[in-house]
Amino acid sequence: MGVAGTPGPVMDRDEVDRALARLGAEHKAIEDSLLALQDHAGRRLLEGAELTGTTRDRWQSTERTITLLWTYFEAYTGALYGARELRARRRWASREDLVELTDRLRGESVHVAGGAQAPAAPTLTGPARLSERFSLERLVARMNELYASSLDMVVTADAVWSALPARIDLLAAELGRTRSLAHSVGVRPGEHPSGDELESITAELTALRSQVITDPLAFWRPASGSSAPGGGRPDTERYDRAARALEDIRREIEAVLAVRQDSEERLLRLRDVLSRADRTLAEARVARGEVLAKIAASEVPAVSGPPTVLQERLATAAEYRRHAQWHRLSPLLESLEVEAEDELQRARASLTAVTAPLAVRAELRGRLDAYKAKVARLGAAEDPLLIERYDAARRMLWSAPCDLRVAEQTVLRYQQAVAEVLSGPRDVRGNQW
Repeated sequence: MGVAGTPGPVMDRDEVDRALARLGAEHKAIEDSLLALQDHAGRRLLEGAELTGTTRDRWQSTERTITLLWTYFEAYTGALYGARELRARRRWASREDLVELTDRLRGESVHVAGGAQAPAAPTLTGPARLSERFSLERLVARMNELYASSLDMVVTADAVWSALPARIDLLAAELGRTRSLAHSVGVRPGEHPSGDELESITAELTALRSQVITDPLAFWRPASGSSAPGGGRPDTERYDRAARALEDIRREIEAVLAVRQDSEERLLRLRDVLSRADRTLAEARVARGEVLAKIAASEVPAVSGPPTVLQERLATAAEYRRHAQWHRLSPLLESLEVEAEDELQRARASLTAVTAPLAVRAELRGRLDAYKAKVARLGAAEDPLLIERYDAARRMLWSAPCDLRVAEQTVLRYQQAVAEVLSGPRDVRGNQW
């Protein structure tokens, strides 16, 4: 049963020995953790860094917390060693010894003088206390709480410093290589948008690295629902945005470099495409004159002139190449290649539209001759009706100008006559029509 002034029932010798063994193991674990925190690379970096913003404020608080942790640990150590000494006085502890050991091991027997070491913030119940009393169990819980918050701050800062500055430096090196390539092809600040953007990325990376070094906690995204120290990940949004912008410029520079290597061949291909378009339009103009002379009552579309604007832009591209203005030549060649192909397709479409009446006449001529050959093969070539209608259709199709609508009607009448003759009973040789 309990004794007045003791926290609960008086512990027996076995309970005391087990409690001392457990507290000793906890003491060793706490000491190892505090020493590891003391030696943590992140803590050493925080001590030596010129901090700003959120990181500076939190580190000032964390430094006070770490100092308080050691104060608590020293009090915990003294209380544990005192309890051990009391237990070691006698092999068989007396009743009085067990009562005192119970009070030391379970009661609020640890007195911690806070003073300037304790946080000075007031509590909900009044001003901040200059000293505190703890049971060993509650003191361990308090140390675990403070250790977790301190470790979280140290681990978080170290994680950002481990992840971002090195990546920023690698990106800055890539930026330097890209800038050198850009200068070699004429992409410079004030002369080309990509040159200005390279300067903007350079300024952003410089500012980003400085901010990451001085305020790493500003670049941390805590994991939702995680209570473990360091739960979360570095915020790389600004770095990623700069990396994407640099990659876009790098691809553009590579395209410009490719232009420098194959610009002569591409210019030759462009000249060939535009020459073919010009020849096709010339052929369409000749064909249009032929159609107007040979085909009557037909709508013949007009044919445009040669693509002079594209020729002028092609001459400009050649000038860019001569003066090594690759950054200007690259986009001009890309647009010219598309427009030149469009011009060639337009010329071909114009030729097709212009010669459509001639194609219709040729189709009618072919159809007329095919039916005549069929009639001859079946022995009806001497039929007077067929001869008359064939001659009428042929005169229409081989006269100039040819009225296609009338010619088509004469061919249809010839076809109808052939069908009527061939559906007769039998020819002179006895064959079925």
